[in-house]
Amino acid sequence: MVIKDIAILWKDNKKQFVKESTYSAYCLLLTNHIVPYFGDKGEFTEADVQQFVLDSLANGLSEKTIKDIIVVIKMIQKFGAKNKLMNLNQIDVIFPTKSSKRELEIMSKDNQKTLFEYLKANFSFRNLGIVICLCTGMRIGELCALKWSSFDMDNNVVKVRHTVQRIYVVDEEIRYTKIVVNEPKTKESNRDIPLSSELLKVIKPLMKVVNPEFYVLSNDEKPIEPRTYRNYYKKVLKQLNIPYLKFHGLRHSFATRCIESKNSVKTVSVILGHSNITTTMNLYVHPDNAEKKRCIEKMLKDIL
Repeated sequence: MVIKDIAILWKDNKKQFVKESTYSAYCLLLTNHIVPYFGDKGEFTEADVQQFVLDSLANGLSEKTIKDIIVVIKMIQKFGAKNKLMNLNQIDVIFPTKSSKRELEIMSKDNQKTLFEYLKANFSFRNLGIVICLCTGMRIGELCALKWSSFDMDNNVVKVRHTVQRIYVVDEEIRYTKIVVNEPKTKESNRDIPLSSELLKVIKPLMKVVNPEFYVLSNDEKPIEPRTYRNYYKKVLKQLNIPYLKFHGLRHSFATRCIESKNSVKTVSVILGHSNITTTMNLYVHPDNAEKKRCIEKMLKDIL
């Protein structure tokens, strides 16, 4: 059997064990990348996969996407070997060294203040969503999945339990997209985030009149999808003459401001729903020169 045939068997087997959105992502990687490149081969070799990495990078594919593809390749290979359909070869690929680390894009404090003031002065449910993100650091999918019942006013927290995403479905020759509401990928993403006094002022009065089962951003039984909400957010920034920042940049801005305020990195990590504190450290903890100098001076003081 060749890889494209083994991949179909693996895909059909995997379908019963994973969420629909995960299965859809696997199908997309198979259709767009793995089958076109490896489909007629009898097995995966380290040399072939390494060349795939280099070719894909040259064609503009992101390193993250390529790593996701390699994960799927290894799963197919393991399935094939277990069922005696292909050899289980060692695959350790190398990515070219990056010359410089890309800096996170965050919103300036002045622009954050401008945005806050506008949103408070011009209430709408969509504007409330941006305020919630600025005050909690939620991901856009989590924000779109919030219902009014997600707010626990007895404990003054918002419960993050779901995420909204549009998935691309590949079903034989038929392809289409659809909106799904799922649980977050990791258990750490299921979390309770305390509501700031700023948010409580807005939300408490609303809780007396809204339908608990309606989605917050739409105040309707149907959610707003992330792509639509990103477009709305983009219009707000343009209206305020604030330089464009990806919506995820609001999450980065929230985390950065928390770290700048000397909050515990562990606490920030839990609020963000990171699977481990290392992710938070690598993304947001960057000592400035003054902190580095204090560190060196303290070390020398202890030994001299």
